[in-house]
Amino acid sequence: MGIRISLFCFLILFFGRNNAVGQHLSPNFNPSEYSELLKLVDRMADTPWTKVMSTSPRDCELMYRSPVVGLENRWDLWLRKDGVGIISIRGTNGTSTSWLENFYAGMIPAQGKLKLNDSTIVPYKVAQNPKAYVHAGWMLAVAAMGPDMIRKINEYYQQGIHEYIIFGHSQGGAICFLMRSYFEYTEGLPKGLVFKTYASAAPKPGNQEYAYDFDYISRDGWGLRVVNTRDWVPETPFSIQTTRDFTTVNPFTDISGAIKAQKWPIRGALRYMYGRLDRPTKRSSRRLQRVLGKFAAKRVQKILPEYGRPDFVNSHSYTPAGTPVILYPVNGYDEKFPFNGKNVFTHHMLGPYRWELEQIYHIDTN
Repeated sequence: MGIRISLFCFLILFFGRNNAVGQHLSPNFNPSEYSELLKLVDRMADTPWTKVMSTSPRDCELMYRSPVVGLENRWDLWLRKDGVGIISIRGTNGTSTSWLENFYAGMIPAQGKLKLNDSTIVPYKVAQNPKAYVHAGWMLAVAAMGPDMIRKINEYYQQGIHEYIIFGHSQGGAICFLMRSYFEYTEGLPKGLVFKTYASAAPKPGNQEYAYDFDYISRDGWGLRVVNTRDWVPETPFSIQTTRDFTTVNPFTDISGAIKAQKWPIRGALRYMYGRLDRPTKRSSRRLQRVLGKFAAKRVQKILPEYGRPDFVNSHSYTPAGTPVILYPVNGYDEKFPFNGKNVFTHHMLGPYRWELEQIYHIDTN
């Protein structure tokens, strides 16, 4: 009996130890890991890498480069020697089509179907809450790239690759959020996969309900948002919160009844004051949805003629998602990266992010 118990304990310790060693990804921000990921951004545009300034990523090999799909979207699959796959998503590439994806900022439900062309309709779900809304342009990118990523993940799963970093800078970072959510809720992926997200210099991907969902599924340090506080891009898209954008239980649900219960002339004064506050935000929200949703969709359909415009929601309340990692402009930053009144992207580029990483975490980013 004693021998059986000893053997049982040995097997638990042995296999338990192997499982612990077998996982190579750990939660929370790893400055050295992020530094290596920034090198992949350099390599998104230049396949032979003749114009790249940074050194080669350590212990990392490019395994696959996707075709260009959607609105100039593309992604790379890298493999680290420790068995971690890296899904690197390209950001805005400077073309008008790529920029259109950013400006196509009408909000759509976080659950639905997207028609890319007459033969491709992609069902999607990126949040549980039916009041969760997301960016139409970046959701188009997820629909265009997501199925291809799932095919590659399944292919490499058979080779023992069960852990992935999802990474992107700028537009690529925004797509990272939605892609991680897509993986969480889509069918066709094997069980037991581990995902860690680094959304670098990323804009806001959706509304508060979407952000809550992302932060929940990536809780305990598995979904990171890295931000240089001088960078204006993470502050976009424009956001307007109206009384419709609060959670279901809120004091505005029956505001009309509450006002009606007051005596005249207080009732008339309150109704007038509330209307003055409530109507302008709703009007501005509708205007943004019209310009950045319906009008932008027409431009998208000129590039993708068979694209089926989704139904937009009556909201434009964007908010950040992810656990923030703040790269603060420490002493010497403004001298190193001065703003001359024209170079509006000076704080958004890789140089400032690398410099702050070095200064704050005392690592060599070369």
